[in-house]
Amino acid sequence: MSNRPLNVGLIGGGGGAFIVQPHQRAINFDGTRRVVAAALHPDPATATREAAAWPYPIKGYESYDAMIADQAGKPVGERLDYALIVTPNFVHFDPAMKCIKAGIPVFCEKPLTVTLEESDKLVQAVKEHKVPFAVSHTYLGHWTTRLARHIVRSGLIGEVRWVDSYYLQGWLADKAEDSNNMQAEWRVDPKRAGASCCGGDIGTHALMQLRYITGLEVTRVRGQLETFVGGRQLDDHFTTYCQLSNGGKAMVRASQICIGHKNDLRIEVNGTRGTLYWEQEQPERLVIMLPNQPDRAYWRGAVSANDGFLGDLPEDLMAEPNIPAGHPEAFHDAFARLHRGFEADVRAYNDGKPFSNDGSKYANVVDGRIGIAFVEAAVRSHLKDMAWVDVP
Repeated sequence: MSNRPLNVGLIGGGGGAFIVQPHQRAINFDGTRRVVAAALHPDPATATREAAAWPYPIKGYESYDAMIADQAGKPVGERLDYALIVTPNFVHFDPAMKCIKAGIPVFCEKPLTVTLEESDKLVQAVKEHKVPFAVSHTYLGHWTTRLARHIVRSGLIGEVRWVDSYYLQGWLADKAEDSNNMQAEWRVDPKRAGASCCGGDIGTHALMQLRYITGLEVTRVRGQLETFVGGRQLDDHFTTYCQLSNGGKAMVRASQICIGHKNDLRIEVNGTRGTLYWEQEQPERLVIMLPNQPDRAYWRGAVSANDGFLGDLPEDLMAEPNIPAGHPEAFHDAFARLHRGFEADVRAYNDGKPFSNDGSKYANVVDGRIGIAFVEAAVRSHLKDMAWVDVP
């Protein structure tokens, strides 16, 4: 296996887009990946100009079509090893499909697409062309999320009865889309964001935390989508009551009108033997609550196996932290852990070897498809006066 740095191409990310910055830092985090090319903007002149002004030298393309056409067919080592798609939602499907058909692995921002039909097509294309595909659910990259997954799936808190998974923000508490806020403008536009603003944008993060940690699926939902800011086209408050695949229940909810809340993603899992609690704004800590015992707080980098609650811990999990406890990992570290996991699969793909792409290190295309199915089911339920609707 070659140890050369992987070559990454950006699709989107110009015009002051926020999300490209943590991604490109994460790509360069380990010295084993690097951004070398980009199609940064839908306007060709702007794309070329912004690529020339990038903080370090990259090859700029006038469009993602031009970049994919130029890269397709080049041998491994000369072509892009993967493409990162950081466009608004409605420009995820087309470049993703074209990359898949060109044999270029894809790391795509969430939500996967704007419709379930598009997501189904991507799932089928990935299956046919057998390329690695990641969906950027950032918070799966926190080490404590990985520890939470091990604890719950190992049965240490018993059978899951109830989960409350939610993501609260306050940045859309007023009509930011009327103030030349690019991030707000497209998120509240159904043509560019899809059927839901709040549910698609951050509700899918809450869903993914539930699924990743518990291993359970949401089989049906009762959904309510609300718009508190007058004149807004899409929801800014999203609530679902959920049936889980093991018979348990859950709330998956999100809001963008909760003043004072920044990126307040939290999950509480109540089992028959104990409770697990985690919050994204304090991502180094994971809390376990057991009957008639003091609460246990586990901190990244300061976790020991066989402590009276935890048993043996997986070697790969314990090897992941690379800085000591008390020197906090955070948002960029979480992104880097996702890209690191994806890198391993891309290298295997390049070498013609089997790769996992199984959702254990990063969300895959099927996970992305489930997020869209969940949102669409919630919308259908809302339109049916919150009737139960199956998640397809």
